[in-house]
Amino acid sequence: MGDAILAFDWTKTSVGPIHQWPQSLRSVVQMAVFSKQAICLFWGRDLNIIYNDAYAPILGIREPTALGAPLEQLWSEVWHDIAPIVQIALAGKGTWHDNLPLMMLRKGIPEETFWSFSYSPLYDDTGHVAGLINITTETTSTVQNKALLEESIDAAKHQIQIQAKMDAQQRVVQREMAHRIKNILSMTKAVVSQTLRHSTSLNEADETISKRIIALSNAQDVLTNAQFGDADIGTLIREVLSPHTSGANRIHLTGPNVTVPSQAALGMALAIHELATNATKYGALSNDAGRVSLHWRTGPDGAFFMEWLETGGPVVIRPNRAGFGSRLMKRIVPGYFSGTGESYFDQTGFRYVLSGTLISADE
Repeated sequence: MGDAILAFDWTKTSVGPIHQWPQSLRSVVQMAVFSKQAICLFWGRDLNIIYNDAYAPILGIREPTALGAPLEQLWSEVWHDIAPIVQIALAGKGTWHDNLPLMMLRKGIPEETFWSFSYSPLYDDTGHVAGLINITTETTSTVQNKALLEESIDAAKHQIQIQAKMDAQQRVVQREMAHRIKNILSMTKAVVSQTLRHSTSLNEADETISKRIIALSNAQDVLTNAQFGDADIGTLIREVLSPHTSGANRIHLTGPNVTVPSQAALGMALAIHELATNATKYGALSNDAGRVSLHWRTGPDGAFFMEWLETGGPVVIRPNRAGFGSRLMKRIVPGYFSGTGESYFDQTGFRYVLSGTLISADE
């Protein structure tokens, strides 16, 4: 740039011929030419530019014709941003700006750039301000990298928050799983012990226990699909009754979409299994003509009602002894609904009525 400055025809600019330059201008140009820092200076009425080799890349595609150009013309796209700063320097005051954003056309297209630079006044040999000097550093990559880093940090914080929530949810699920498993084991133990107590033979006990545990398993599948929340009663009933509904449509289900607490769902699954099993052995499903109607409904304040009604079966005979199934339907299941469960041996067929209150899992 030293050679280019010497060879340039400055007579066509407000700077004037180079042999007439004041010593003050010669000194600052000499300093700039030998500096490794990007420096440019603007001198004369039109503020024509003189710059060093470190500043040349900043000019981009306009560099071949930049030397000696007026400041306002050279940086026309950012003139409205820098004009106030130029006026401050020409008034004899230095300025400093850190990471100032400027939209520039260095490559022929608009690009957002950032600069840390100073504008300082330049004085001629008489002590009057005759121009200004710009010592600059482009900080575009620094600002962009900082923004990316901040975004990464924010994303990491967000991910940490998500992970913390997931960890908390996992702990809740683990505690809930442990609670459910304990309940299932307790109920399974009760099924086994009570069935053994009321069975007349080991073969009978083995068959009954297996079927009851399968009913529990089917109910557990429904709860698992509901993510261990409340279970849809219609889905639960259909799952438990699936082994008994092959062939003709002999079991008629009616009722609204309603959920029951998970633990109550397990008890209800056993009760429905007992009702279906007894109907298959002794009641309406033991012949070809019998039918079962299972209806449920809800009422005000969470009231719940369910009725199992058999018709068309053999003559109903009240059993001589009350087994575990009877206790289950009369005492255990109603307890989950804070209600009652009653079995009726009518002449038209067996009937079971459960009434109580639905209590959600949260309650």
